[in-house]
Amino acid sequence: MKKYLLALCAIMGIFTAAQAQRTELTVSYGGYTQMDAMDCHDGGHDVNTAWGALNVGVNFNVAPNFWIGPSYTFSSTTRKHNSDNKFYYHAIMLNGRYNYYRNSIVTLYCKGGIGTIISHQTWDDSSKNNGYFAFQINPLGAQVGISNVVSMFGELGFGAQGLLQVGFKFNL
Repeated sequence: MKKYLLALCAIMGIFTAAQAQRTELTVSYGGYTQMDAMDCHDGGHDVNTAWGALNVGVNFNVAPNFWIGPSYTFSSTTRKHNSDNKFYYHAIMLNGRYNYYRNSIVTLYCKGGIGTIISHQTWDDSSKNNGYFAFQINPLGAQVGISNVVSMFGELGFGAQGLLQVGFKFNL
């Protein structure tokens, strides 16, 4: 009976802790990514600059002022003289964020992340994949609350998610 009672207490404790944890969904666009600045296209010199990156992430508030969570980034480009030769970039990263200043209107923070970039190259009837180290370093980020559920944000840094990111956060 004691085992069942302890198991029930443990399950209730885990459920209560999970409910108390705040979660947010982020959606953003980033311009000039790591894939453009570094050789993430298998040594090709005649590659166009990508259009940017679409980023989606989920963050969990694990401690006061500290958030952590996974993210997915998508970008693509082509060769300059052969638009049939395409590159698709998929970045999967684990990000951490620290809020270092907060008032009733704005929150300032820094963010970092590490992970992997999977580059998928296609041409004619062939394709190949390459893997690269992905990172994101944002020493300056600002978030402004629009409502209790939605916030706008902007981040300045460098990495797979972009040099300058703008987007929205949704509190779940």
